[in-house]
Amino acid sequence: MKVVGVIPSRYSSTRLPGKPLKDICGKSMVQRVYERAKQSKLLDEVIVATDDKRIVEEVNRFKGKVVMTSVNHPNGTSRIAEAVKNLDVDLVINIQGDEPFIRFEMIDELTELLIKDDDILMATLCYELHDKNKFKDENVVKVVCDIYRNALYFSRSLIPYPRKEINFKVYEHIGIYGYRKSFIQEFVKLDNTPLSVIESLEQLKVLEYGYKLYVAETKYNYNALSIDTQEDLEEARRIIKNKQDA
Repeated sequence: MKVVGVIPSRYSSTRLPGKPLKDICGKSMVQRVYERAKQSKLLDEVIVATDDKRIVEEVNRFKGKVVMTSVNHPNGTSRIAEAVKNLDVDLVINIQGDEPFIRFEMIDELTELLIKDDDILMATLCYELHDKNKFKDENVVKVVCDIYRNALYFSRSLIPYPRKEINFKVYEHIGIYGYRKSFIQEFVKLDNTPLSVIESLEQLKVLEYGYKLYVAETKYNYNALSIDTQEDLEEARRIIKNKQDA
């Protein structure tokens, strides 16, 4: 099977304009994500998909692969679907462009699921959340699954509610997705659904249309820092600087 990892990257951002090009200790954010993805042992190719020439120039500068897409995409998934439409690939891995600490091992963990099981159309990852301060944080997306590891629901609210705390665990969704190429092309044609709009969670469309979305609990430690604000950017710089100084 041929597998491509795609990093959707757009310049416009309400809270942090130009964030793919923000410097994190000598490297742009898009370069840090790209270099992490390139360490994967199962991806045959890594591509940045963007609609901005400034990002194209930056990816070319560090000798990465980049494709220009339409400016009219509502989200990163739609941008990825355009980027891979004419590529001869079987599997597509959606790698978030604002997570500079994504582990390549997790990319491979997700890819391996799709390689081993032809019945999985789409898969993602989660991990057990131990920080109770995040249980009710709307920016931390939670997921619950059935006994076969297929998602039952994703929510910004606390799920499940601990009416009884026997075996009570909370899982945070990790925003990396794997798709069969044929499925991502169908998925982006689906209209928005009530719950996906209410929660502002695109993946709920999959469930609302009756498809299965497999959720694996990652075996790896995960730094869940997504760069959305200037404060997040400063935190990323602090983390990397501390590692460099160690």
